[in-house]
Amino acid sequence: MPDDVVIAAQRGLPDGLTIPSAELVETFSRASGPGGQGVNTTDSRVELRWDVQASTALTPGQRQRLLVELAPRLTDGVLSVVASEHRAQLQNRTAARGRLRNLVAAALAPPPPPRRPTKPSRSARERRLQAKQRRSDLKSTRRRPPTD
Repeated sequence: MPDDVVIAAQRGLPDGLTIPSAELVETFSRASGPGGQGVNTTDSRVELRWDVQASTALTPGQRQRLLVELAPRLTDGVLSVVASEHRAQLQNRTAARGRLRNLVAAALAPPPPPRRPTKPSRSARERRLQAKQRRSDLKSTRRRPPTD
């Protein structure tokens, strides 16, 4: 059975992050879709909720960044993730924790550096024009010969 959600160290999260399982609330319900004979008896759909505002695993800066980045997904400061694509409840629990891990890691990652606009070099422009000319020559051989 999965326990804490561990996010490995990465860009923007140098020490990694561990969300304790005590802060996660799981609820189970019946999932739609395939399931065979157990489709009406197995609560395989998993909804995983994590209260970002009350979490002790986050620094104040991380909490603020998550509240801003995940604002459209939060309801009263609680992040909710649903998984129901597998028939087995344990696989859905693992999938939900993986989604939570990916969402938090992506939200805590710093934005990419701004793009520096550049111009193509002179040789690149010449290569482009030569390629266009070769293509034009190739297509001109496909034309019907002129009837004089």
